[in-house]
Amino acid sequence: MRLRSLSLLAACLMLAAAAASFPTSARDSNPDLRKQVMDAERAFAATMKARDFEAFTRFLADEAIFFSPHGNLRGKQAIARGWRPYYDKPQAPFSWEPEEVEVLESGTLAYSGGPIYDPSGRKIGRFNSIWRLEAPGQWKVVFDRGSDFVPPPPKK
Repeated sequence: MRLRSLSLLAACLMLAAAAASFPTSARDSNPDLRKQVMDAERAFAATMKARDFEAFTRFLADEAIFFSPHGNLRGKQAIARGWRPYYDKPQAPFSWEPEEVEVLESGTLAYSGGPIYDPSGRKIGRFNSIWRLEAPGQWKVVFDRGSDFVPPPPKK
């Protein structure tokens, strides 16, 4: 009887291991994931133009970190408090748009980066963000860093 129980237990463990090695649903392709992140970044940037602070906060992971020369903002609530003034005035103080997106082969983390513009459209900086897939098709920002723009040297 004991041998039968051990054999049954071993068979169940083997079946569980085999089932775990096969995905239950097809994972999106890397180009599809890159498009999802590009679309998420564009929608995130659109919150500034639309002056929609509540939509901005929905793109933030709970444990996100935004790097700042005035002190890093750690966590969704701190970022929301720190960024609220950017949404209070009728005109957006800046805008941004993604130029590049890369997604890890695991499909769980992504990078986005691109220019930051002042209200007149002049390039003033660059942003770099890391996104995490938190649910199918739902990307949230986990790290964000802006930097000052340094124009390239003139061509000789």
